[in-house]
Amino acid sequence: MNNETGEIKSQTVFMGDFPLMTNKGTFIINGTERVVVSQLVRSPGAYFERSVDKATDKDVFVAKIIPSRGAWLEFEIDKKDLVAVRVDRKRKQPVTVLLKALGMTTEQITERFGQYETFMATLEKDHIGSQEDALLDIYRKLRPGEPPTVENARNLLDNFYFNPKRYDMAKVGRYKVNKKLGLDLPLTQSVLTVEDIVQAVEYLVRLHAGLPLIEGPRGEVRVETDDIDHFGNRRLRTVGELIQNQIRTGLSRMERVVRERMTTQDVEAITPQTLINIRPVVASIKEFFGTSQLSQFMDQTNPLAGLTHKRRLSALGPGGLSRERAGFEVRDVHPSHYGRMCPIETPEGPNIGLIGSLATYARINAFGFVETPYRKVVNGRVTDDIDYLTADEEDLHVVAQANTTIDADGNMTDPKVLVRRKGGEVDYILANDVDYMDVSPRQLWSVATAMIPFLEHDDANRALMGSNMQRQAVPLLRSEAPLVGTGMEFRAAYDAGDIITAKQAGGVTEVSADLVTVANDDGTYTTYRIEKFHRSNQGTCFNQRPIVSEGQRVEAGQVLADGPSTELGEMALGKNLLVAFMPWEGHNYEDAIILNQRLVQDDVLSSIHIDEHEVDARDTKLGPEEITRDIPNVAEEVLADLDDRGIIRIGADVVPGDILVGKVTPKGETELTPEERLLRAIFGEKAREVRDTSLKVPHGESGKVIGVRVFDREEGDELPPGVNLLVRVYIAQKRKITEGDKLAGRHGNKGVIAKIMPAEDMPFLEDGTPVDVVLNPLGVPGRMNIGQILETHLGWAAATGWKVDPADPRAKTLPDAVREAPRRTKVATPVFDGAREDELALVLESTLPTADGLTLVGADGKANLFDGRSGEPYPGRVTVGYIYILKLLHLVDDKIHARSTGPYSMITQQPLGGKAQFGGQRFGEMEVWALEAYGAAYALQELLTIKSDDVLGRVKVYEAIVKGENVPEPGIPESFKVLVKEMQSLCLNVEVLSSEGVSIEMRDSDEDVFRAAEELGIDLSRREPSSVDEL
Repeated sequence: MNNETGEIKSQTVFMGDFPLMTNKGTFIINGTERVVVSQLVRSPGAYFERSVDKATDKDVFVAKIIPSRGAWLEFEIDKKDLVAVRVDRKRKQPVTVLLKALGMTTEQITERFGQYETFMATLEKDHIGSQEDALLDIYRKLRPGEPPTVENARNLLDNFYFNPKRYDMAKVGRYKVNKKLGLDLPLTQSVLTVEDIVQAVEYLVRLHAGLPLIEGPRGEVRVETDDIDHFGNRRLRTVGELIQNQIRTGLSRMERVVRERMTTQDVEAITPQTLINIRPVVASIKEFFGTSQLSQFMDQTNPLAGLTHKRRLSALGPGGLSRERAGFEVRDVHPSHYGRMCPIETPEGPNIGLIGSLATYARINAFGFVETPYRKVVNGRVTDDIDYLTADEEDLHVVAQANTTIDADGNMTDPKVLVRRKGGEVDYILANDVDYMDVSPRQLWSVATAMIPFLEHDDANRALMGSNMQRQAVPLLRSEAPLVGTGMEFRAAYDAGDIITAKQAGGVTEVSADLVTVANDDGTYTTYRIEKFHRSNQGTCFNQRPIVSEGQRVEAGQVLADGPSTELGEMALGKNLLVAFMPWEGHNYEDAIILNQRLVQDDVLSSIHIDEHEVDARDTKLGPEEITRDIPNVAEEVLADLDDRGIIRIGADVVPGDILVGKVTPKGETELTPEERLLRAIFGEKAREVRDTSLKVPHGESGKVIGVRVFDREEGDELPPGVNLLVRVYIAQKRKITEGDKLAGRHGNKGVIAKIMPAEDMPFLEDGTPVDVVLNPLGVPGRMNIGQILETHLGWAAATGWKVDPADPRAKTLPDAVREAPRRTKVATPVFDGAREDELALVLESTLPTADGLTLVGADGKANLFDGRSGEPYPGRVTVGYIYILKLLHLVDDKIHARSTGPYSMITQQPLGGKAQFGGQRFGEMEVWALEAYGAAYALQELLTIKSDDVLGRVKVYEAIVKGENVPEPGIPESFKVLVKEMQSLCLNVEVLSSEGVSIEMRDSDEDVFRAAEELGIDLSRREPSSVDEL
């Protein structure tokens, strides 16, 4: 709007693209699925701390008012008992200076704070009289060296704490300040007020004086210090808020540009379109999703991994903590985590305690605080009313635990009940005094932890590993739900969203591999698409299978198709295998595992992995690259599986070195001889000067091509600048279980397969059944994860079935439903509410015999085993049963690596490191000492020269080996030349002298190197990066 003429120009301005969240809670950025993790940060508000001064051993009190954005305001009472203030983390000043600058007179200050000695002592030391002097004094401290004026000083202070553009407490900050100081200001009051500052100072002085209460507009409030690790003082920034903060910075940058353009452009020609530059907004969104620490590549190993990733809470990231600075207190489990953040599930290593997982029933309120549900208790009677409480609110109540005994009417039966008080204190009180009761024993734990049966019998460290390793289980060819579960399996699979469920009730009219059609009861039809063999972010196979049949009736929410790692809608991460705990000739020493060959032959633990390979054709300085079948110096049989475009056909079996996509890159023009010029003049076009830069299958990878995608600029596909064609090839491989693969149970019992034995050599039971897995019994007592033994026993009972004798007096303790069970019954034993030892013993005694009438495993859970090789019985009885075993993503095929010649580092000329770079093994300082200790001088010399960075020597050695000659003397390693150059750059004149004392020139004739290399056909140039990922 032009204020002078009153003319209004309106336009619709495009503000850029914005990623939308999918219905699974993820974002698709650059074609990959990403998750934005919620961030745990310190809530804005007023905080009071007490610390001890080391020198004088006196208490020092500090108050901080922390905004959502803006300058901090800190007050402290130091060892001299004076009250000081820090504005914006600068130097200390007497607090009375600030109060005077805010307009209070000495009389008003005396009237409000006259009863506090510390305050009066501060006032005496303060020699500033008027408001103007106080403002100037503050200005000098904040802006030393600038000429102070009252106007500038007033503006400075206003901008710091009283300007909504510069200072924002957010509603949550105002809520916390009101609550802490007993104020009654509206939540919309987002800046500080004088009342806030005065009340905060009085709170601090009363805290120092040891007075218990402070009077405020809302009544009396307790005076106490704050615990910053309490969940009442930490809040979550969820996706929306994180993106909002990012866009705010983008918009403020855009505002600057608009203001600039308003001043420079011609008034007549101005339109909204010309003023607004959307680039800063778009860039800030892109930057957040692409590079922020909180926008993460989604973990899609299995459905549980994805579910947990979306429920993750991170204290890291911008505005949060850093690994180095975080101490023990922040990482520790706090009583206020109860029912809000899982005390078990957190990474091992440097991030321990900084990254957590939301508890099963927790939810996040409008202010970003985590709430957990409790059942209301009135006069000792448990009602069905459920209240969600934040950690602050919970501190005001006493809470009974979930297993408190109650009768049919909900009355607590025990006269005294075990309860939790503030700070995790435990107490026995009368039932009538209880306020709330836990909803369920699993409300403490995260989803992954709540899926560990008999968690109550595992040591916390091992339970942590068990929780984390369930997320690394690869989806197997055929999923199998656990015999011993916890009742969470269906819910977890359903909420992970990788299965397909019916939106409405109806009848199934069509079922095929890739779709299910349902005729809904309201007369409409819904077709559900089924994904087949897609690659997940981790390279595992995402495949869905329909489990309904034509004509079947389905209800809303019923499972129509299983996803990866699910069976009939239940989470199924591994396999139920028959396990024996016994040593076996030392092959299962130190957590190693012995496996039955049957698991390999029958594909019990086989999984499908899909790799993606990509190549692009770009414009180069010498001309465009070309994707073609016409590749120089390549035999026709090598091209047999390529189509006429030079792209491999779907269904081809490929091995390392095979060409997937043929590509040629133009070479530089060479000087032509007169003869060539003549021939060219006669015959026209000479042989094309191109070299082969085809995409080949990398080392150690093979499989079947299952998909090819071609993106062509000419067909309207969006490609990066300079790229004309992009080809992606997908290769699937079936990985059978093999030695070196990592297996684990759900109790942190992990190990590596050391030996796969023929079924006939494995220990077998009395009826001839060989066991599948032999584990070392020494892995149990020291690790204190007894849950795996209880799982073994219950797993055996579930697999064989049981029938309890009704005459047995112990049968009364079992619910009717579990007094008998057929073979292969699935059992749920919820965490902290599961099968007890006496129930387990009773069920084990009552297992059903085999067809021959044998009871293979006794009431002690042990069996007589026989040696598969000799047929002799083993001397002692052995614990045998079924354990749910997971195959983890750490597969030996991805880790094993060998190098002959390969790429070298640019400067040091040493081989690169790591499998991804096709690197070598580092022979480090300590390894050198080892060879020195043995006096292996020649072995050491060639390791440090020709096998590493003696550029001339390594080519000459290769030449000698090819020609069958003796290996020549090593030369000077490149790293020595680099050292000399480094010293010369420090102005040190370094000369190398021979044994005769003659100065040696260290210039190698590079021509020799390249000549020899060319003769031998070695490519000394580093592989030219041909695609974006290699760059």
